[in-house]
Amino acid sequence: MSIRVAVIGAKGRMGSHAVEAINDAEGLELVAALGSSDSLETLLEKNIDVAVELTVPKSTEDNVTFLVENDIDTVVGTTGWDNDRLARLEATLKDYPKTAVLIAPNFSIGAVLAMRFAELAAPYFDSAEVVETHHTRKLDAPSGTANHTALRIAAARNSAGLPAVPDSTESDPLGARGAVIDGIHVHAIRQQGMNAHEEIHFGSDGEALTIRTDSHSTSAFMPGIVTAVRSIADCTGLIHGLENMLDL
Repeated sequence: MSIRVAVIGAKGRMGSHAVEAINDAEGLELVAALGSSDSLETLLEKNIDVAVELTVPKSTEDNVTFLVENDIDTVVGTTGWDNDRLARLEATLKDYPKTAVLIAPNFSIGAVLAMRFAELAAPYFDSAEVVETHHTRKLDAPSGTANHTALRIAAARNSAGLPAVPDSTESDPLGARGAVIDGIHVHAIRQQGMNAHEEIHFGSDGEALTIRTDSHSTSAFMPGIVTAVRSIADCTGLIHGLENMLDL
């Protein structure tokens, strides 16, 4: 039987591509495509198996809470899920033990692999920094992908017993050294002509390693979304990151 899918945020850039990808994917049936003016209540009449939530940060938590409370597995590509929001979602999911939510900072297979490669490299270098570049329409900075990358690098360094990354900066009144996420500096660029790009920089005495991933089109994220929709029925609770549904 086909997996019955709803896309929430279907008129946005990601959402419109997701609608096409789900329509084209074998074994998936698009039964609802909701825009910002459509009520989530309409989904209750559609017998939805999986919802794909691709809206905006201010709406996503309420949307996902509604879906969980109606036992609908959900694949989330909207950013803005900080620790407080994730904690509230985990608390809600405890009352719905058969329901799963995937929060994916990035659906690009290349980006997911880059994060994994960075995690593997992190214990072997003294320095680590992240630079992300996106289009000028992006609402948040740094990106969810950059945040997730930095946290995974920091966790790998901590597990290896490494000290803090070396940095002799004493004065930075304008914030030129960027954000600091668990000890890892992250820099965000917003530029016309770009889509979604990340460089992960590592360095030690006498050598450097740069891991770069480029998503030139929104279509790059669709294989990851389709994979998540097909896989989420095998999961329960909160899943953070598409890598948990891949053989990595």
